[in-house]
Amino acid sequence: MTGVSSDAAIARIETPISLLQSDSLLNLIVSIAPPYQINVCKLKKGSLSLSLNTITTNSPSHSSVLTLTERNSILRNLCGMAFHNAMDKHPYYLLGGHSASGKASPESALCLASISSYMSVASSIRSKDVELSNIYKMLNDVLATNSFLVGSTASPTLADMDVFFALSEAGDSKVCGIDNLMNLKRWFLAVDTCIKNLLESYSVSSSKQLDLPQIKLPDFDFDVNEPVPVFYYGDEEGIDEIKSTSALSANKQQTPNNDKQDQDKKQSQVASSKPELTEEQKKAAAEKRAKKNAEKAKKKSKADAAAPAENADSGGLDASAFDIRVGQIVEAWEHAESDKLWCEKVDLGEAEPRQILSGLRKFYEKKDMENRKVLVLCNLKKRNLVGVSSHGMVLCATNADHSAVEFVVPPE
Repeated sequence: MTGVSSDAAIARIETPISLLQSDSLLNLIVSIAPPYQINVCKLKKGSLSLSLNTITTNSPSHSSVLTLTERNSILRNLCGMAFHNAMDKHPYYLLGGHSASGKASPESALCLASISSYMSVASSIRSKDVELSNIYKMLNDVLATNSFLVGSTASPTLADMDVFFALSEAGDSKVCGIDNLMNLKRWFLAVDTCIKNLLESYSVSSSKQLDLPQIKLPDFDFDVNEPVPVFYYGDEEGIDEIKSTSALSANKQQTPNNDKQDQDKKQSQVASSKPELTEEQKKAAAEKRAKKNAEKAKKKSKADAAAPAENADSGGLDASAFDIRVGQIVEAWEHAESDKLWCEKVDLGEAEPRQILSGLRKFYEKKDMENRKVLVLCNLKKRNLVGVSSHGMVLCATNADHSAVEFVVPPE
């Protein structure tokens, strides 16, 4: 085990009092840190620094001091190795639970890198190097598929809190201008609630002992139309009223079923109260039913016999139903995809010639088609023939084996 070193659980942080007053996140982390494992030295003047004692396992008497001076690095170390990852475990998870050595994985490395990147974004917001509207839109897009900024964490990390405080400080402790950004509004409220819970639960003794400035949380200049649902445990004030209302609605839902059961019961009672039929009465009733069924069958057979005759009468052709007109083929051309069809423009005295397709390619040449007068059946719906629209039908006559086809010639 030679050469293996470990980080001590004692940290010393030196910070100007003015920085604790202006840097809410630094104040928060120091407040919730283990009170007996951190030594806070508040300075009237000076700069921020964190000193960590390191010892080697094979020589406990030999120790060295690791000093950090960069603010973001100090905060990440306080939440990670400074206290043996105590602030990255339940109930904090300030680094998303990814800082412990047992969590080493590509996903953990990516999440830790994301936390560092978002903290850099927070620094840019504080230095006013970015436009707030662009940051709002970017965060709203990220939060459309995530509860918080980093990975799939169930609670806000150091990144969420740093960006949260940076945005509130940029607006003089007032968050506004995000009325249409629902994801961002939800995130602001969630982070605010988590920070309040941390302060109420874990910082009372340490903040008094360290005599730290009070942390000021932002005001929200927007309304929430859909507040977070409240879970009732059953012992809250007013819960009896809720229960009674639920019971009333349940009774209303059950009423139709109860009514139906009562009705069925009454019907069964009425049926049971009727006197039973004698054998003669049963026989007479059966004969009556048989006679009635026979009459129905006889009527049905007569109706079926009359139906073909009626259909034959109604099926007669009425020649006046056909709209047949004389037209002249003014243009003809071969169908591009069929070797049987002619495409024709037929002048019928309408505003424009009709396009009609005919399967006459093997019976007529183009010269025999154009300028020919023909009879056209006009009251047919348009239909596509091999992808080309045809509106009407040119009348032709054929022999029995369809080896010859000729136009029906209209009278002069």
